[in-house]
Parts: sequence; C-alpha cells; structure tokens
Amino acid sequence: MTYISLGLRILLTLAFVGAGGAKIAGVEMMVVTFEQIGFGQAFRYFTGVVEVIGAALLWLPRRQVIGAAILGGTMVGAVLTHLFILGPSAFPAIILGLLCAAVLYIHRAQVPEVLGHINTDQV
Repeated sequence: MTYISLGLRILLTLAFVGAGGAKIAGVEMMVVTFEQIGFGQAFRYFTGVVEVIGAALLWLPRRQVIGAAILGGTMVGAVLTHLFILGPSAFPAIILGLLCAAVLYIHRAQVPEVLGHINTDQV
C-alpha cells in the first residue's frame, strides 16, 4: 500500500500544484473560467491557495487525510461547478476526486487522531 499511496500522492501533487499555481499566477484560461463562475477573482486566488496547501499536506506525516479531504472537497465543488455553470466535462475533476478518496481510504487510520479521538490502546 505504501507504493500505491506514494504514486497517488505524486499524481495529486502534480495536478493540484499545477492547477493551483496556474490560478495564483493568473493564467488567462483560469481568469476567464472564474469570470464565468461569477464569484470574482478573489475566489480564484482562494481556490489556488487551497489546492497548493492541500497538495503540501499530502506530504506531512499523519496529515495525508487532511490534504486528501481538502482536495476531495475542492473536486466536489469543481464537479458541481462544471455540471451547473461551466458545462463541457467534469470528468477530470471526478477522476481527481476519486484519487483523493483512494488516498483517504489508504490513510484512514489517521482519521481518529485528526478528529481528536486518540485510542489509548495504541499509545
């Protein structure tokens, strides 16, 4: 499972640092896309920062579930935005969301600690 997790986290990091960086840098396609969404350009910056931070969290010990959850939630928003506002295809966002879900599943043992439920049997 370690190699699968590593591969998934590499793919997710490449995708989200690339997309988040493009949003932060103001790549024209991203600017136009966020104009179509209608929430303003501040939302583009916010989304870009969330994507980059989420990708970074994938590499911090015992924080992979937080990063995967943040990125997965972002992809839920992206799928809904594609379906109801932007159109064409939500397929890339669906695939990235499923990859985030796989990382969440692989690292599911972290969930109790992240939620503040520490099992005294394991301490």
